[in-house]
Amino acid sequence: MKIQEIIGTLIAGSTRLGNFTLPELITFSPSRNVNGIAVAVSGDREFDLAILDGEPEGAILIEEKGTLYGDKAIMLLSGNEKFELYKVERDLVEAVAMGCRILEKSHIRKSRMDIIPEIGKKGDGLGVLSIAVQRDDEPQNGVRVSIRKEGQMICNDITTQNGMVTFKLLYGKYDCIVQDRAMIISTFHIIFDADHSRIILAL
Repeated sequence: MKIQEIIGTLIAGSTRLGNFTLPELITFSPSRNVNGIAVAVSGDREFDLAILDGEPEGAILIEEKGTLYGDKAIMLLSGNEKFELYKVERDLVEAVAMGCRILEKSHIRKSRMDIIPEIGKKGDGLGVLSIAVQRDDEPQNGVRVSIRKEGQMICNDITTQNGMVTFKLLYGKYDCIVQDRAMIISTFHIIFDADHSRIILAL
């Protein structure tokens, strides 16, 4: 049985506790000491969080290209997901979490709102960052590129035929997460400013 079917079986007939954004979920769950499964579906992507004693302990990302577990799944959370939370028996949640354990809890602790810079703050510059993804000097089409700051995702997009993506960002230091078609994730540390507005990432 696929993990998606297992999750579906667990939540079928379970008590639904409500709809939550990610920040709301990580505030509500500890306050009620929840044991349950939170599910967010957007298009062909499904995020599942296993919550034990109010804390997110496991994560699964299911999409057409494959499935990611634990920290790899959490790194691709946008922070805009809408989760449906279901109460599930603790031992069943624990069994799910064992196969998708979150080790780096900092990825999920903070709301992405915490990192939105103050508008009009002096010294900030705004521009368009162009990123070219290549392998052996060949442009890579259909690669997911995510921009993160302080562990939280700010934006993401898929490369075009010429291997390019563009983002409108404030100048600063960022982590760039690249997920290729084989579901392999690479992390690059980048600096975006007026002198570094086009960056080539070699896989």
